[in-house]
Amino acid sequence: MTGSKYIRWFSEITIDDIPSVGGKNASLGEMYRELTDKDIKIPNGFAITADAYWHVLKSADVLEELKITLEGLDIEDVADLAKRGKKARNLVLDSGIPDDLWDEIKAAYDKLCEQYGEDTDVAVRSSATAEDLPNASFAGQQETYLNVHGYHSLKDACNRCFASLFTDRAISYRVNNGFDHFKVGLSIGVMKMVRSDLASSGVIFTIDTESGFENVVFVTGAYGLGENVVQGLVNPDEFYVFKPTLKENFKPIIKKQKGSKDIKMIYGRGDSRVLTRNVEVPEADRKQYCINDDEVLQLAKFAVTIENHYSQKRGKHVPMDIEWAKDGESGELFIVQARPETVQSQKRKDVLETYYLDSSGDALVTGRSVGSKIAAGKVHVVADVSRLNEFNTGEILVADTTTPDWEPVMKQAAAIITNKGGRTCHAAIVSRELGIPAVVGAENATEKLRDSMDVTVSCAEGDAGRVYDGILPFHIETVELEGLEKTRTEIMMNLGNPEEAFAMSMIPNDGIGLARLEFIITSYIKVHPMALIHPEKVEDEKVLEEIEKLTGRYENKADFFVEKLAQGVATITAAFYPKPVVVRMSDFKSNEYESLIGGEYFEFEENNPMIGFRGASRYYDERYREGFALECKAMKKVRDEMGLTNLILMIPFCRRIDEAKKVLEEMKKNGVVRGENGLQVYMMTEIPSNVLLIDKFSQYFDGFSIGSNDLTQLTLGVDRDSEILASTFDERDEAVKKIVSMAVQGAKRNNKHSGLCGQAPSDYPEFAEFLVREGIDSISLNPDSVMKIAVKVLEVEKWMGK
Repeated sequence: MTGSKYIRWFSEITIDDIPSVGGKNASLGEMYRELTDKDIKIPNGFAITADAYWHVLKSADVLEELKITLEGLDIEDVADLAKRGKKARNLVLDSGIPDDLWDEIKAAYDKLCEQYGEDTDVAVRSSATAEDLPNASFAGQQETYLNVHGYHSLKDACNRCFASLFTDRAISYRVNNGFDHFKVGLSIGVMKMVRSDLASSGVIFTIDTESGFENVVFVTGAYGLGENVVQGLVNPDEFYVFKPTLKENFKPIIKKQKGSKDIKMIYGRGDSRVLTRNVEVPEADRKQYCINDDEVLQLAKFAVTIENHYSQKRGKHVPMDIEWAKDGESGELFIVQARPETVQSQKRKDVLETYYLDSSGDALVTGRSVGSKIAAGKVHVVADVSRLNEFNTGEILVADTTTPDWEPVMKQAAAIITNKGGRTCHAAIVSRELGIPAVVGAENATEKLRDSMDVTVSCAEGDAGRVYDGILPFHIETVELEGLEKTRTEIMMNLGNPEEAFAMSMIPNDGIGLARLEFIITSYIKVHPMALIHPEKVEDEKVLEEIEKLTGRYENKADFFVEKLAQGVATITAAFYPKPVVVRMSDFKSNEYESLIGGEYFEFEENNPMIGFRGASRYYDERYREGFALECKAMKKVRDEMGLTNLILMIPFCRRIDEAKKVLEEMKKNGVVRGENGLQVYMMTEIPSNVLLIDKFSQYFDGFSIGSNDLTQLTLGVDRDSEILASTFDERDEAVKKIVSMAVQGAKRNNKHSGLCGQAPSDYPEFAEFLVREGIDSISLNPDSVMKIAVKVLEVEKWMGK
């Protein structure tokens, strides 16, 4: 605004203006100026500069009294911190807003009303001048006021924003991070509200918040205004979008998880003192995602554009933390904030630290894991902020939710557990910054966990954070990644749990040699696929109710199977992209299929399921053909819709040449064609017939992966599940090594890939040495064995002169 001393419009601001308008406003100005021509919508607004803040203090002559108020403060003394913080805030509040400053604010608001309508609704947001720096995040330290309209409410909100520079958490944060209280100023952003109270809003990260995996956009959202998501008052919906193939115009939503979204924040009832209020979300809406797939993809594209812009400005990759809102009146998506991510982007990339739980049991409570660490200690349930002074250092903090006012105590906790919240809530953000594990959205944690209970909090098992009874043993493995030599033999991994994929991808590897569908089906789908296709054959009403509970929003229940299976496989495939990921089609035994929900109506009892109706024999049989069609449909979705063409399919327990032909034909009928779009199909080599006829099988498969468990079982005639014969089951047996050698040489003879994905190399380094000497192309190991065996392989290769 021409002639204004204390007002700057977003169109006049760039990211270089942090000293004047703070991090939030500088970022908004940067995006408003630079990205609106790239179809990213930013609501208009203006900044009240930090000079205005200093003008308030000087006009009221309170600066020296503020300094005296905070002099000698010990932030560990929570009661004293609260007393001094309140006095400091009152000093600012009582100062009021000088007339000359108010005249400028009022004139700017009038101009905004000319654009958006009389008495327009605005958000009034604090923006500290040391905020959103690459190595410090002041987000949430000061106040924000929503649905502010009219002069009186605007003036009051601005006054309270200035005072909020001295909230207890802001004071504590500045002390902990070495900022001088009186060298940090406060700017205020006044921005047109997006009517997300009528729709939805949330937070986006352009990095996985837990592992630091950089190739995904993580979108969270819930109904109503965004404060509930940020504060952790709701468990939001979560979506992961894969960046590399998003840029190629695929639709790679690789993972979706519905949150409970039980409340939403909406506008108040017209009383200017009640700006917002929370109401319950109808049950039908809770069961739906708050935004559709097209909107998820659009938000992801916005996020990538913003990340690219900031990265170009800084000359290096800058992951971003972004707030979004959907306008319920226009249906448009808006970006309302963006700042650099300040936790994962600051971590060392040359050291890999992995936590392993040595024993476990039944989890007392389960929620969303934050971080990847493990901690143990005594539970301390804190009912509200007034009881924080009772908390002791090293305890496990358990609460319904946390707010920024809790931060002085949170840093004393060994771990944090909350009933509510998702991975972008306050408790999650703070625990990441502090480097402590947290389990958020652990419903009823405050009821199930009692004061002084000994518990172990594990965030080292993927997406699910678990709280176990008692102090359980665990260990930490640290790997220095710098200077590691590469082996000629490919070192791949065995992985079944998609939740571990992002973290495991950080371990040096050449891809995934075996990803099993069984874990995804039992953990995420839980229902026998034929029960979803033919529910009319399920006679038990309770079973049908259980299926309905899992699949509720799907009209076609089979689509539930396809979507969940595709997302599980896509998560693993994306984590290791563009390296090969070999996914084995389902290999349940009939008794295992029977244990799935509804399975009893589609399976029959076998005397020896281990060598019965399993693997390839099921795929073309009328008893499972339709189920296999769903598996194929899911794999096609991963490759064709999501663009993850590094996915290789593998057929297990294929006994005969004729069976190989039938399976490939069945896949073709379902649109999954070997050779099409580069699709490779491998065969599990686990039956002696596979090795004896490897020259013929080579006509139908692109590679062979030796399953040493079953191959040992069938070579020695030993039931691998038999406790009596356990000592006889040994992959190092001369006969087993002989047949493994035949398999490797047969693959080489036919110019096909040879690999091994059994347990043996993980258990026996000498077996890995044997495989290298045989010239195998790849060895696939359990993640915790990769580094140890890689060192052994490198030694052998050097000795052999490879």
